[in-house]
Amino acid sequence: MSESLAVNNLNVSILSNKDAASNSLNQTIDMAPPFQIQVAPHIEALQPYKPGRPPTELMQELGIDRLVNLASNENSFAPPLTVQQAIADATMNLNRYPDAGGLLLKTKLADMYDLKPENVCLGAGSESILGSIIRAFLHEDEEILTSQGTFIGLYVLVSAKGAKLNTVPLNDYSFDLDAILKAVNARTKIIYLCNPNNPSGTIFTRDQFEKFIAKVPQNILVIVDEAYHEFAESTPDFPSTVGYKLPNVLTLRTFSKAYAMAGIRVGYGFGHENVISYINRVKLPFEPNILAQAAGLAALDDTVFPEITQENNRQGIQYLTSAFSDLGLKFVPSHANFILIEMGSEAAAQDLTEKLLYKGIAIRHLKAFGLETCVRVTIGIPEENTKLVDALKMILAV
Repeated sequence: MSESLAVNNLNVSILSNKDAASNSLNQTIDMAPPFQIQVAPHIEALQPYKPGRPPTELMQELGIDRLVNLASNENSFAPPLTVQQAIADATMNLNRYPDAGGLLLKTKLADMYDLKPENVCLGAGSESILGSIIRAFLHEDEEILTSQGTFIGLYVLVSAKGAKLNTVPLNDYSFDLDAILKAVNARTKIIYLCNPNNPSGTIFTRDQFEKFIAKVPQNILVIVDEAYHEFAESTPDFPSTVGYKLPNVLTLRTFSKAYAMAGIRVGYGFGHENVISYINRVKLPFEPNILAQAAGLAALDDTVFPEITQENNRQGIQYLTSAFSDLGLKFVPSHANFILIEMGSEAAAQDLTEKLLYKGIAIRHLKAFGLETCVRVTIGIPEENTKLVDALKMILAV
């Protein structure tokens, strides 16, 4: 028995007894022989990225009406109204493919930094561009060099490639550029720097970067991930690497943080046109999608919203660091929209994470980042920050 559905004057036959079909499929799978498709050893060993559990699931389990999510470095504000309207308008064209080259968005970004569109690449978040870079430039026994305790997405992407990742320790929770230079070898193809660093919030300075880059061989691509640059650019000695226009430096940025667009996934990068050309050869077509491109264009026209975000961040850092000091918590001064807290042991970090969760507040235990004794707290809006501090006072009995 079937039903008939008219779609654009076409009759589509739909199976009405869905339960029967589902049961038949399940029986077929159960009766099938064991799974025998093999994968590469580095994929077999790969541990997938484990995001936080969905807020709705957590709220239901904990019996709470609201979860304050301070675990993911998100912007607690909703995106600008102009961005929301641009997305709504763009939905009328969802039946069309987006501009494959993203020329309008590339041109606007290029004009902002006195570059050409050929110097700009786009992706579904800066992490997507990072994946394209690894595919395009890393092969055979070439290696990536970076620091321990940095962006976990890099570790996953390199492992998925089956490539070698060399790391040097953080120095006081900061990138040790001198140690990275000493670790360069004949197989080093890419150096990854994160400034400000996620998850520590520290920066390396303009003087440190200039001394470093002067000694890096020109055949090594240096990626500088500046996802949080909007929160650091008021610091006088922060090196905005776009301005150097060096042929072996690629700067990555995103709309996710300062523009509150994490959910729509749009990132961008600046670099030499040859580097960008190779990235474009391996990136997925029609990325970012049509909504993301429209949102990015609208966001760049809004100069007020980032300032509101930055001011909220400055006030939030001041409030939270003062409170952390009063509570006797050891924290790292931050140039981003989050703060790293050193708890002294893995057990203490995990315990604080769990106790806050049961009070309706999510923070991030940094074990997966290789910082087992630390947690990371996102700067929220004043109401969220106050709730966090009140909860900490109860948990720490201060």
